[in-house]
Amino acid sequence: MKTRSDFKLIKISGKARAGELTTRHGVVQTPVLCPVGTQGSVKTLTPEEVKGLGMKMVLANTYHLYLRPGITTIAELGGLHKFMNWDGAILTDSGGYQLFSLSKLSRVNDDGVVFRSHIDGSEHWITPELAIEYQESLGSDIAMVLDECIAHDESRERVWSAMVRTHQWAGRCLKAHKKREQDLYAIVQGGVFSDLRKQSAEFLTSLEFDGYAIGGLSVGEPKNTTLDITEQTAELLPSDKPRYLMGVGSPEDVVECVARGIDIFDCALPTRVARNGGFYTGKGRVDIENATFSRQDAPVDTDCNCYTCRNFSAAYLHHLFRCKELLGYRLATIHNLSFMSNLVQSVRDAVLGGTFDNFRREFLSTYKTTDEQTRISQKQKWLESARRKESKD
Repeated sequence: MKTRSDFKLIKISGKARAGELTTRHGVVQTPVLCPVGTQGSVKTLTPEEVKGLGMKMVLANTYHLYLRPGITTIAELGGLHKFMNWDGAILTDSGGYQLFSLSKLSRVNDDGVVFRSHIDGSEHWITPELAIEYQESLGSDIAMVLDECIAHDESRERVWSAMVRTHQWAGRCLKAHKKREQDLYAIVQGGVFSDLRKQSAEFLTSLEFDGYAIGGLSVGEPKNTTLDITEQTAELLPSDKPRYLMGVGSPEDVVECVARGIDIFDCALPTRVARNGGFYTGKGRVDIENATFSRQDAPVDTDCNCYTCRNFSAAYLHHLFRCKELLGYRLATIHNLSFMSNLVQSVRDAVLGGTFDNFRREFLSTYKTTDEQTRISQKQKWLESARRKESKD
């Protein structure tokens, strides 16, 4: 039986990398964006549709699957791949991010985390060892250590404390991990403090993990800070192992962070903004509910060849969203994931062709990003909305 995934770098252009990650469930070409299937599904789409869009690896969340339907249930039914009918690679998050997003429902100490279910209020206990046991039972291709992610504006002392705890937990996860065919990635923390990021990277890379993730970013800090910390941290990680930037995946972020040496991304943004009427185009994100689309007898993106743009006008999509028809959410998700899949493939092709710098300049010159203040405000509103929703469910 094959043990561990194989990662091979094929080409480097500047700091941008193109590689191949061979897993038990197929070869994943990098850079790669993992659609988020938190509860075992990419919202509104079938596994066949996700695969048809060129996606080779998805992310699922151990915390949510632990609560519903339960890790034991999934294991007894043949593991997560069989349960969700997905034959590609799966990366599972340990649930560490929920310590941050649902912080009002959890208590953390060096032993682990006590948390209350956002569903029924019941109390649960998770340790680094249990986080590994659950992910091994799920049978994911890549598992993550349990870490402590905290807000970007916490004090240096608080960030340092969380980093040290993350290191302790990483060592315990590594010791507990027994499933040889499953990779285990460590998570570098340290907030927005460059020297703490350096300490974290140096400690974790001294241990034998299969890959390294950068966590604790895109949680409300300015975009330039995200990019700077990403670049500084990536330079400290082994060149022969995958580098994973957690929770980051807008079009401009993918391009900018590939330029800084990142191989793997995951982000709920493409599917979340789709369900809210946001469509990615080569010129930026547009709101399909804007009145300008009400009589547009052409695709929302005339340069796109996805199922949605081949078959439906912007006026029809506008109508679906105004009427809150479920089909609109599906069509928007198909479009956004198709856009992201094509973008990542174009990025990879540019790296392989040695033209990435030109590609990056051209893309960023035409893609209009959300202004910084609006972006931060939207992020904070989303975080608060998610916390309120999950505390009421």
